[in-house]
Amino acid sequence: MITIEQLRFTWPGQPQPILDIEAFALNDGEHVFLKGPSGSGKSTLLSLIAGIHTPQSGVLTVNHQALSRLNARQRDQFRANHIGYIFQQFNLLPYLSVLNNVTVPLRFSNVRRQALNQSPHQEAATLLDRLGLPANCYHQPVTALSIGQQQRVAAARALIGAPALIIADEPTSALDADTRNAFIRLLQDRCRESNSSLLFVSHDSQLARFFDRDVSLPSLNRAMHHEEASQ
Repeated sequence: MITIEQLRFTWPGQPQPILDIEAFALNDGEHVFLKGPSGSGKSTLLSLIAGIHTPQSGVLTVNHQALSRLNARQRDQFRANHIGYIFQQFNLLPYLSVLNNVTVPLRFSNVRRQALNQSPHQEAATLLDRLGLPANCYHQPVTALSIGQQQRVAAARALIGAPALIIADEPTSALDADTRNAFIRLLQDRCRESNSSLLFVSHDSQLARFFDRDVSLPSLNRAMHHEEASQ
């Protein structure tokens, strides 16, 4: 699902790369926990995997597509078709209902629309039900929901249309332990149903026990080793 080789990325105006990764891979259908402290480059790596930015050198393929071969518009469409993204702050649209928030990705992707087994709203309702959100919430604005409920809406939005890769960027940081653990299990169950790969990112290493494999970004990132050696 993801292959990285000899990847280097440096922000403009910075003398040293923030990422210098020799190799990383995530297999089709695999659930991987990526851990690292703040400032270790997690968000930068996710932006590269999602095609928002491109590395200065190296190989980065997602779902068997070399992202460096695509222009910005093509990367945007590739992301819409093949990647579901759960943001730390959820990034839900406050002026839309719960159901309409979940179906937003379908407006930008024929691939995900064609993967539906039901109408968009029926598919959204099915996902929300499986994620434990009561039906009386579906037509409410998302601003009327609790943080835990909003998190489930964000997960359903990422999952609708069965994208090949789900990226979860610290989506449980605002939750208590019981709610967090239940959400991770629900998310993994839905990913297995659609055979989606899952890259779950957090600084909380206690969550690693829920995943097929855990990877430490600082141990992958030679840029951090160079920085520590120079101090």
